[in-house]
Amino acid sequence: MQHFVATVTSPVGRWGVEGTERAITRVWMPSEHPRATRATTPSAVGEAAHQLAEYFAHRRRDFTIVLDDVEATDFQREVWAALCTIPYGEVRTYGEVARSIGRPRASRAVGQANHVNPWPVFVPCHRVVAADGLGGYGGGAAVKEYLLALERAPTLSVEDDRVAGRSDRSAGGEPSGHRPRPCETG
Repeated sequence: MQHFVATVTSPVGRWGVEGTERAITRVWMPSEHPRATRATTPSAVGEAAHQLAEYFAHRRRDFTIVLDDVEATDFQREVWAALCTIPYGEVRTYGEVARSIGRPRASRAVGQANHVNPWPVFVPCHRVVAADGLGGYGGGAAVKEYLLALERAPTLSVEDDRVAGRSDRSAGGEPSGHRPRPCETG
């Protein structure tokens, strides 16, 4: 299946959203120097890039996209699911995430699962910090600090449910009986 990349500019650099016609396969951080594909971007990728741009503009807290089912261990999937429960603007420690999945001694393994998370921001690994400070981040400390500061800043008061991430339409704009939850894989 062909993959496409759309780029999104942020104050900390250009991000890339990669996916197929059906789902998002990966998010490229600014340090990875993503490049947009020249082909027409499928709606799933275009909508995810649009939602990411809204996030950077303080107009979105939740995402309604479909994440591709990637190769991962059961433990990694448990960690990523736990990350999706951390509310916008809040943080958890690696140890708290480990305890939340019933593995209280696995805080370092939680950090490793965060490191291989293919969908940063959409699966908010930036919201996990060390007990004694910021902790690591694949995109670098400055990017993690920016994302955490962005979520602490006031957001726009938006009456439009579509902008707030509460649409009853699928990524292609058609009514849908199935609305993807944040962090849901397809």
